[in-house]
Formats: sequence, C-alpha cells, structure tokens
Amino acid sequence: MKRISPLFLALLVLGFLFATYNLLIMIIHYKTSSSENWDSSDPIIGMHENLKEGGDSNSKYHVALTATDAPYSQWQCRIMYYWYKKVKDMPRSDMGKFTRILHSGKPDSLMEEIPTVIVDPLPEGLDRGYVVLNRPWAFVQWLEKATIDEEYILMAEPDHVFVNPLPNLAHGDHPAGFPFFYIKPAKHEHIIRKYYPKEKGPVTDIDPIGNSPVIIRKSALEEISPTWMNVSLRMKDDPATDKAFGWVLEMYAYAVASALHGVRHILRKDFMLQPPWDLEVGKKFIIHYTYGCDYNLKGELTYGKIGEWRFDKRSYLSGPPPRNLSLPPPGVPESVVKRPASKNRLTASSMYSFPCSTLISFPISSG
Repeated sequence: MKRISPLFLALLVLGFLFATYNLLIMIIHYKTSSSENWDSSDPIIGMHENLKEGGDSNSKYHVALTATDAPYSQWQCRIMYYWYKKVKDMPRSDMGKFTRILHSGKPDSLMEEIPTVIVDPLPEGLDRGYVVLNRPWAFVQWLEKATIDEEYILMAEPDHVFVNPLPNLAHGDHPAGFPFFYIKPAKHEHIIRKYYPKEKGPVTDIDPIGNSPVIIRKSALEEISPTWMNVSLRMKDDPATDKAFGWVLEMYAYAVASALHGVRHILRKDFMLQPPWDLEVGKKFIIHYTYGCDYNLKGELTYGKIGEWRFDKRSYLSGPPPRNLSLPPPGVPESVVKRPASKNRLTASSMYSFPCSTLISFPISSG
C-alpha cells in the first residue's frame, strides 16, 4: 500500500473538522427548530395526510447512493447495502435494484460485492475541498449512461440504514422528501434570489429539503440534475453563499434546482429519523446516523462533550468500527438502543454490533 502523504492527511482532518463544526451549529438550533410545524394548508406539503401510507405503491424505485473509494465511505456503503438486501423483499417494500454510484473514477475493492457504476469526479480543484459537490455531477453521469428499469429513484446516502420496509412515498409527479429543520430558504431570501429570481415565484416554493432522502420519478431527476449541478457550482463560487450555507450548500442547490423546474415535494417526516434527537423508531423508514451519540453511564445525553459511552461515525475515518462495540448504558433512548429481533439473525464470524441509532448488527469483514 502506498504511503499516504502528511499533507493529504492534514487536509482530510481539516475537512472533517469543518463538517463537524457545521453539524454543531445545526444542533444548537435543533430543539427550537424541530418543533416548528410545516404548513399543512399547502396542497403539496399536506398531501400525504390524504394518502395512504405509500404513494405510487405499484411502482418500484431504484436505490441509488453516491460514494467515494475512501475506507470511511466503504464501510458505510457495506452496512447500507446489507440492510437494503434485508428489507428489499419484505411486505410493503417497493424497492427495486440498487446502484452505488462511485465518483472516484476508478474501480475499488467493493466492485464484486455491491452493484456499482463508476463515474468521473469533478475536475481537480473544482470542488474546492467540498467533496459533496461531486454528488450532482455523479447523478448527471449515471442517468446518462445507466439502464434503469424502475420508474422512480430513491436518492440515498451511505450513512442511511433501512429499519422498516420502505414503500414508494412519491405520488405521480410529486416526489417525496424529508424536511430538514436547518434548510430555511425564506431565512436566506437575499441569497436565494441570486439563483431563484422573483419572476419564478415566492421563496416559499422552495422546499426545505436536500436531495436525500428523496424518491422521485426518473424523468424528473433527469431534468433537475444538470440544473442542480450548475447551481451547486455557482453557489460554491460565490463567497457569500458559500459562507451562509456551508456544509449544506449542495442541499440548498437541490432544493433551488427542483423549484426552478416547478417540482414540489411531499414532505414526509416519517421518511427518516436522526438520533440522538429523534427518540423512537416506530414506523419510520430510515435511520440517518450523521450525529454523534454521547451518553454518560446514567444514560443521559452529553452532546458537545465526549460521553463515557459514545458512537460517532467520524471516529472511524480509516476503516470500520471494531468488533464487539460495547452496549450503551441503561436509559439510552430507543432510537439509539433498539435492536429488532428480526434483524439479529446474522452469521457468526463477520458479525459486528453497530450501536448508533438502533444498535443494529451488520456483517463486515475486517480485511
């Protein structure tokens, strides 16, 4: 194995420190923001109230996630793909095929394990250290070169775990998306108007979402993706926008791009949960384990301070978590502790315990 240069390691560490800082800023505002009610008078936002649990339940969707060949990305992809296979054929699931869109431009060690399409990264230096800018460019390339049998696509991420069978939540031409408490287009109207002019409509036409998780008709994504890519690059190139949106700039770019195409999303709070803030799994479908889970031995959350028990995916940049991670202490909420019995029947030698979100078990080799 080639020796990794100190400069590369330093840049990698700085990138994750930047991401962690942005997450902490979001968390500061979480409790007040998460209690806000979405406007149910809006016919799109409130649409799911008038629908059954699924949307176009007879239409399969293709699961697609973008990834790099870094070890940090690889171990998350393996977990995600494992749980896709576990729930794919369960009752009420509308999952179709699966693709990992690898935007490193070359094959990696997971090619035989996970269905993968290789696409090119952005030209060197264009992402300015913001690797997420490769996501819209990856989708543009994949949609152009791939044969996709399903009518719909679920845009997912490596740190997503399926905890319940996921039906197609979209409804016709209206995609389904998850409302993020920190995506607030109206709060940043002076910036948004650089990309969404007044003649297009009010800023409230921009949904409070990112591109993931979203279930969307394939034809709509083919139209939106080039705009999403171009808006992302324009936003990153503007210092004021870059400063205002930070690590979630690409999410704002997707929200703006979809609005530019007149696409409104059905907002589904049950689409996803994010421990340690969401306390119960219930009937929600995806766990997003982006936040660290820190608790003292009394089972009390100690966010912002490293806990006596903790799980944070950023602790494992160079490889997967070790075997036999310790169980959390008594009193930790269900969303962090719950270990569904039906999901524990895994084979022996490659077993790991994954104690974030639902304390899920997943198979992953140490090689």
